[in-house]
Amino acid sequence: MSKINKEFLLEAITSIQDGSKAKQRKFLETVELQIALKNYDPARDKRFTGTVKLRHVPKKSFKVCIIGDDRHLDEAKSLGYDCKSAEDLKKLNKNKKLVKKLAKGYDAFMASDGLIKQIPRLLGPGLNKAGKFPTSLSHQE
Repeated sequence: MSKINKEFLLEAITSIQDGSKAKQRKFLETVELQIALKNYDPARDKRFTGTVKLRHVPKKSFKVCIIGDDRHLDEAKSLGYDCKSAEDLKKLNKNKKLVKKLAKGYDAFMASDGLIKQIPRLLGPGLNKAGKFPTSLSHQE
């Protein structure tokens, strides 16, 4: 059970929306929600893992790059996503400026299961430092 009642939460959301309308800003405003769980140690317990699909798109121009094998590259090209192979990553030659430019160009990366282990060797720590290390992509997805 939640300790915050529904009316209080809805009132807080409407006050945030009213404040946003009162003073228009020139950027997209976002709101973060943090939930604290009692008697839960995230280092020991791994009960909560997974992803949540949001009803509303948080970012309209979300750019994704697929790093994959031939099968994933063909699928990505047919769907219109940007994609790179292992050979394309080898051309960057662990150059920090080029890896940083690659990380800035996309909001997220997805990589094939087989290639995800090779990415630190090919690119160095650049994607990890930017907080954009690729999520795993299997052939069933």
